Amino acid sequence: MTHTAVGWHVEMEFQEDDQHTRAVALVRLPDGTEVRAHGQASRHRTDTNQPRVGEEIAGARALNELAMQLLSKAHEEIDTASGRTSHPINV
Repeated sequence: MTHTAVGWHVEMEFQEDDQHTRAVALVRLPDGTEVRAHGQASRHRTDTNQPRVGEEIAGARALNELAMQLLSKAHEEIDTASGRTSHPINV
């Protein structure tokens, strides 16, 4: 069995104001495809301003969307190659 080392780098960017944090996650795949996803978080008016927490929530939501897009892409490729409909497992 041959083992090949493959790596992906995910880029994450944030935009913030006093109440909102927006995140964009981007991964460039070896086939040249770029997959981009978004996430957001809102601070309740009674919560203290903790930008790191907003980044963690918005970032996690963007990564979750990124994961779903990658699963969809993989299943489309399986379907194209096999000529049948694959059945994704919901995580």
